[in-house]
Amino acid sequence: MKKIVIATKNQGKLREMRAALAMLPVEIVPLDASLPDAIEDGTTFEENARKKAHFYAQATHCAVIADDSGLEVAALGGAPGVHSARFAGHHGDDAANNEKLVRELTARGRNESPADYRCALVFEDMDGTAIVADGRCDGTVRTVPRGTGGFGYDPYFYLDEKSMAELTPAEKDAVSHRGKALRALVRELEVYLA
Repeated sequence: MKKIVIATKNQGKLREMRAALAMLPVEIVPLDASLPDAIEDGTTFEENARKKAHFYAQATHCAVIADDSGLEVAALGGAPGVHSARFAGHHGDDAANNEKLVRELTARGRNESPADYRCALVFEDMDGTAIVADGRCDGTVRTVPRGTGGFGYDPYFYLDEKSMAELTPAEKDAVSHRGKALRALVRELEVYLA
């Protein structure tokens, strides 16, 4: 059975990926938290996902699935984009990132804006084989959060009248950027692993 390391230290992403990959004949392994962070200096989500997949494949001597994902807000010229996880300066500080999002929208006299979530996933095998999948979810960001589920910008990202943080895990998976990318990647991996 092929062992695949999920290259994330984000427990929310790990849960989503583990569930999506459960039907594949693979052993899913979480990333060792003691490993250093990969350098994500790419200009696109795919470029960063490729860098992470390659870095962790070398570090773990194992096949890897890495993602880069984020929020693109029209009123902010597409920001935070590839800098979503460190929008406020510190990687993975959801509260600070959301505070900055609200501050930036308010400074522009906006209480909402069209936005999209983007996700690029890259599977890299030990022989260098790479499979890429991506997904997108369009919605609206608002300055008033709702819901307690999800993570990241989910309480501020709305699909019609519900925020992403108000959806059940199954509802979120059906419409989210990562859910779409994972389903595409699973289809490719089914063929590759056959």
